[in-house]
Amino acid sequence: MKNITLDKTGLADTAGTVTIYNYDAKTGEYINTAEEYLPQGVGVPANAAIVAPPVVKGKNIAVFREDGWQVIADYRGETVYAIADGIEIEVTEPGDYPAGTTTLRPATEFDKWDGVKWVTDADERNAAQIESAEIKKASLLAEAQEKISIWQTELQLGIIENEDKENLINWLTYIKALQKMDTSTAPDINWPVLAV
Repeated sequence: MKNITLDKTGLADTAGTVTIYNYDAKTGEYINTAEEYLPQGVGVPANAAIVAPPVVKGKNIAVFREDGWQVIADYRGETVYAIADGIEIEVTEPGDYPAGTTTLRPATEFDKWDGVKWVTDADERNAAQIESAEIKKASLLAEAQEKISIWQTELQLGIIENEDKENLINWLTYIKALQKMDTSTAPDINWPVLAV
């Protein structure tokens, strides 16, 4: 089959084949090259061009726009981080990295973007560590109170056995030590150990 040319209006001047370069309808990304048969008076199919895309290297792709082929960056599949809150985002569209993101990963959940790098907000991290310590302290106290409740009732009724009385004293000593814990020193806390 003979190769043909297109007239000024983009239609085949005679029947024959022409090399076309297909691109994605949504992104304009180059897909493949094909030989297309065109009857006389018919133009190239939709989402195809007769001009070859540029050769691309590295993390780039060729995309077709109204004014022809362009080379743009392609970071799809990479992970970036929102500079507003450090949230992880996967790049899903061709082009530059999304606005307001960086490829640098924050080291902690308390990092803030300073315009160049992540900086850990020590006050926020310390407040979270203290809150976590307070939650742990409350949980340990609740667990201990639950453990001793039966023994306290037996003690009040005068029916507690000597072994249980010793256990009650150990648990009460543990509870007092927990109550005295200063959570403001978190995370450097030496939690009391139950003497059993």
